[in-house]
Amino acid sequence: MTSAIREAFPVLGRAGFHYLDSAAMAQTPGRVVEVVAAHDLAARANVHRGLHEMARLADDAYDAAREAVAGFLGAGADEVVFTGGCTLALNIAARALAGRLGPGDTVAVSRLEHHSSCLPWLALAAERGFELRWLAVTADGRLDPAGLSVIDRRCKVVAVTHASNVTGAVTDIPLVAGVAHAAGAVLVVDGAQMAPHGKVDPRALGADFYAFSGHKTYGPTGVGVLWGRREVLAELPPALFGGGMVGEVSDTGFTWAEPPRRFEAGTPPVAQAVGLAAALDWMAGLDWPAVRARLALLTRRMLDGLTALPGVGIVGPGEMEARLPVVSFTVAGCHPHDLSHLLAGRGVAVRGGHHCAQPLMRVLGLDEGCVRASLAAYSDAADVEALLDGVAAAIAVLR
Repeated sequence: MTSAIREAFPVLGRAGFHYLDSAAMAQTPGRVVEVVAAHDLAARANVHRGLHEMARLADDAYDAAREAVAGFLGAGADEVVFTGGCTLALNIAARALAGRLGPGDTVAVSRLEHHSSCLPWLALAAERGFELRWLAVTADGRLDPAGLSVIDRRCKVVAVTHASNVTGAVTDIPLVAGVAHAAGAVLVVDGAQMAPHGKVDPRALGADFYAFSGHKTYGPTGVGVLWGRREVLAELPPALFGGGMVGEVSDTGFTWAEPPRRFEAGTPPVAQAVGLAAALDWMAGLDWPAVRARLALLTRRMLDGLTALPGVGIVGPGEMEARLPVVSFTVAGCHPHDLSHLLAGRGVAVRGGHHCAQPLMRVLGLDEGCVRASLAAYSDAADVEALLDGVAAAIAVLR
């Protein structure tokens, strides 16, 4: 099965190349590249503006892409907002909610968050005068359920990641949703790491907003998705302003378009959305139970193989329950950048550093960060063994 999946990715045919940086950016099937190119060759036009044939083709392709994303999320098409990426999606949600926040209010953010999920709230706290509260994490990098006690009636928004890009730990979103909603708070979920591992249903999870990126879900760069509950989107003002998001404009004001167009100011990422739809279609053809079972075995092998090496410490859960195939680690006496550089020289692509998660690194005591190896549907045993061999060789050089 793995070989058939890998054949869809031309770049993985390079001899001696082992890609273990999918948490940063997944590779994309050749078919997705072809779909994007075909769209630009046949239907490169702005959407919902023109009446000529190219515009009509672009409208149809863009609307079909929205329907494809809606199907992936088990949602209505009017709940799907296309953005320039997950970062922009999370910023749009934060800006749209900002008018509800002021002195005396609180926003709860977990320390597991990627900077894209916490910086908007840090900036808004300084601007709007509300208090930012940090949800605690356990020693093995999971959200600490006891820390949810800071979510009280003053809390207006809770922002959490569905899965950590550092520790791989999967958050119990229904648990968080229950606490947030009991306090009257809106729940914003960063799904960038979870979406690449199969369909998600944010409404069933209890989320009010759910964001993910195209480039992590085997699709193009420059496109992301913000899903919002229909009833929540309808109540919120736009976060960005320009063409396409208005109804009527006068000398003294304007009216907003209905969601989702209200949140899609300017020219949207049309070709990229079409490519994302093609990527989601490719994902839909996979046997996800089998893929997840195989990735769990590879993750277990990584964990066992790394911990058997001298000086290696795992950052995150050591068990397989509620975790993704993302394994971060440190090697005593080895800087993460040095280790990553040596691995790159052996054809093993990993990521070293703070992984845009400095608040988490600080509480875990990782001033220099850590090395992260992340798997995707196309990863195989050879990738894992190349990593383990490379780390062992690097340790011999660096220690």
